[in-house]
Amino acid sequence: MIKFIYTFLLLYFSLLHFSENQIKDLKNLKPSPEKIPVTFEAHGVKRVDNYYWMRDDSRKDRKILTHLNSENDYLEDWFLSGKDIRSKLFDEITSRIPKKEDSVPVRLKNYEYFRRYKPGNEHAIYIRRRDKNSREFVLLDVNELAKGEDFYQLANWSISPQENLLAFAEDLNGRRQYKIKFKDLDTDSTYDYSIENTSGDMAWSKDGRFLFYVLRDEETLLPYKVKRHEIGTSFEKDTIVYEENDSTFHLSVGNTRSMEFIELNSSSTTSSEVRLIYSDDPKMEPLIFLEREDDHLYSVDHDPASNRFIVESNWNAINFRLLEANLENSNNKKLWKELIPHRKDVLLQSVIPFPQHLVIMERENGLKNLKILDKKSQSIKNINFNDPTYTAYLAANPEYDTDRFYFGYSSMRTPDSLFSVGLSSGRKRLLKEAEVKGQFSSSDYKVDRKFIEARDGTLVPVSLVYKRTKFKKNKNPLFVYGYGSYGLSVDAGFSSTRLSLLDRGFVFAIAHIRGGQEMGRPWYEDGKIFNKLNTFYDFIDVTKGLLDEGFGDPGRVYAGGGSAGGLLMGAIVNMEPKLYKGIISNVPFVDVITTMSDPSIPLTTGEYSEWGNPENKDEFEYIMQYSPYDNIDEHEYPSILVTAGLWDSQVQYYEPAKYVAKLRDFNQSDKPILFKVNMSAGHSGVSGRFESLREVAMEYAFLLRIDSE
Repeated sequence: MIKFIYTFLLLYFSLLHFSENQIKDLKNLKPSPEKIPVTFEAHGVKRVDNYYWMRDDSRKDRKILTHLNSENDYLEDWFLSGKDIRSKLFDEITSRIPKKEDSVPVRLKNYEYFRRYKPGNEHAIYIRRRDKNSREFVLLDVNELAKGEDFYQLANWSISPQENLLAFAEDLNGRRQYKIKFKDLDTDSTYDYSIENTSGDMAWSKDGRFLFYVLRDEETLLPYKVKRHEIGTSFEKDTIVYEENDSTFHLSVGNTRSMEFIELNSSSTTSSEVRLIYSDDPKMEPLIFLEREDDHLYSVDHDPASNRFIVESNWNAINFRLLEANLENSNNKKLWKELIPHRKDVLLQSVIPFPQHLVIMERENGLKNLKILDKKSQSIKNINFNDPTYTAYLAANPEYDTDRFYFGYSSMRTPDSLFSVGLSSGRKRLLKEAEVKGQFSSSDYKVDRKFIEARDGTLVPVSLVYKRTKFKKNKNPLFVYGYGSYGLSVDAGFSSTRLSLLDRGFVFAIAHIRGGQEMGRPWYEDGKIFNKLNTFYDFIDVTKGLLDEGFGDPGRVYAGGGSAGGLLMGAIVNMEPKLYKGIISNVPFVDVITTMSDPSIPLTTGEYSEWGNPENKDEFEYIMQYSPYDNIDEHEYPSILVTAGLWDSQVQYYEPAKYVAKLRDFNQSDKPILFKVNMSAGHSGVSGRFESLREVAMEYAFLLRIDSE
């Protein structure tokens, strides 16, 4: 035993203190995957892909799995070859998070619902009770559901109108092919059957006898078929309610807040179509609210007190406007009545109806605004926010007939806070601010907002945060984060994990680049298809502009992004490889041409209007200007950390795997290119409240080590 312990300690300390020769030998451990050239030809252009063989849709090929595991081994060896602070950072990050925490209860009919975390648990417990003085009933203990699973995610759950049944959707590998199960809340027992391969969406009939759900296509994973299930019967007898035949559209289902309708929504990035079923007549044929039209996006919600539907629409209104319609005349837009007109500089984002009021979320000059509109008087009350840059969101507001609503707020120095607001008074009340353990004071951090001029003269908003006592002009490490796709806006919210960088002197910036929707719908249109290069140029120009203003040391600049933000990372590092010292690229979409040319790859066809269809010559040629995998060249690349999930359904694992291999082939520097593959996870990484933070600790450890060298 003593000999064993001595041998273990000797091995342990030898790993912590590599000799110079061992560090040199690290290069010999670098994975060297086989090259098997595959040639693709389109529009007169030949592309040779040496690593196309890494694609295995079954995820069972031993050669590929061995290679991916060798990448993980190489990453481990790299960390162990120097000062490895991953565990230290993980302990530091998790120490700020309360081990025991209850969410604010949300009332729905006869019960209030909330989530609880307990010490030692990775997952939440979902609970309901009549009121705060009554007995608690555990709806779902996710820790129990996750036992024995390498990955577990509870994606969605819904209570039947009679409040006696619970339907919930779970994912066991990160592929987002959710399994729906049912639980009888009267007997506290789960049914012995489930519905496989769903999108996780669900809607109830009014009597609670039927649940509507959406099936995914087995190959492309597109949600395309709504089915009706009678509770307690075999799912093999389920009825097809509607099937979407256009593969550029996604299908979803849900109840309106009034619970009087079941809503089927078919949508692409440029067009949408809503179908409605009366929830008290679940077997009826769906009614089309308005047939789909090119370049017309609309969404509806039922406003029963006013006997109408409210419609958010971009019909003759690029930034959307609000209209009302009756179901009887909904198919004739000319009969719709305008409630809030289109405004050139204000993006209408969402509206929630209540009996006497409408709650409106808008975006102006890149920032969200909340307003309460009195239906009768048409008077407006504004909800004011303090920080120069922030995020606000409409929280769970399941009840229609109520006198208040709930919203969340945070900034880059203000922890997430939940407020209730009286609809008549407009007065807001803080219900809870997320606790940050340890010595945290928001006043220690400076939040700033800048507009940086891009090369075409466009002013790009940037949100910044740094620790006041650590800031020295032109001296700090600067980390710039971005996304810039699908019209998704990245707002300036709080992150307790980010404090580990800020407290070490990092300036953290979010570049609100084109391709998002921060500055309105035109901001998105200016960053897609034939305008996509604007996204990458904006990010590069923001980085340089921040350096010009003294927010960072030019030799200590870092960047990060995930998914489409990983595409951003791949593009900017090809364009400006010497601008950045380190790059973090999470689950990056980097092989744009190959993926968009293959409609069998999950979710591809629904994104032609985002990136373009390579079958069209002009779209092919434009994508070829930036597709990261196709533009890798002989550059002195910076240090790069890439992550992937083997079961990722959004970005297939082989894209980043191929990307890393090709980067190493062309890299002219001695900087590390590292690859972490989560072998039992998907697009969002590993599951678990704390375990998911190990990857964050790894990324920060990578940054800090690179910064110290």
